[in-house]
Amino acid sequence: MDPASQDINLNSPNKGLGVDRSESLSDVPVEGAAGNPGNPLPPGLTEEEAEELRTELTKVEEEITTLRQVLSAKERHAAELKRKLGLNPLNELKQNLTKSWQDVQTSNAYKKTQETLSQAGQKTTAALNTVGTAISKRLGDMRNSPTFKSFEDKVGNLKYKVVGPRGNGDAVGSPTDSTPTQENPPF
Repeated sequence: MDPASQDINLNSPNKGLGVDRSESLSDVPVEGAAGNPGNPLPPGLTEEEAEELRTELTKVEEEITTLRQVLSAKERHAAELKRKLGLNPLNELKQNLTKSWQDVQTSNAYKKTQETLSQAGQKTTAALNTVGTAISKRLGDMRNSPTFKSFEDKVGNLKYKVVGPRGNGDAVGSPTDSTPTQENPPF
């Protein structure tokens, strides 16, 4: 009979996967038996009680062996089913990670954090836009100031002196004749 398909009743006297009762552990001498003078009986325990305990211990050890065999057979069967389904440890890990990530995304903590970060991003964007607008306005105001105009005129005169009238393809004239007439001349 196949061990994986055998039903095991742990209360049955014939439990086990093909265990032959004639070769059971009850035939093996147990330490502390009456014939073993090195290990006397504990005080208050009769020989009959000790024999009952040894018998029960033998049965429990057989049950443990049986359970190990059944577990091993079930593990082999599960591994075979996984192999037939094409599941391997890497695929299982991927599925577990995907499921865990989905669980995280649906958690209240994740949703609150996402909402908070979204609001913070919107506020940061608005603040940067405000700062950019303020800087642009300030630079525009500065460019229209008399100090900047005076500086611009001096740079224009210096350029005329260094490059001369040929720099712009203009006709020859004096530096005072070539003052810019545009409101915002380019540099």
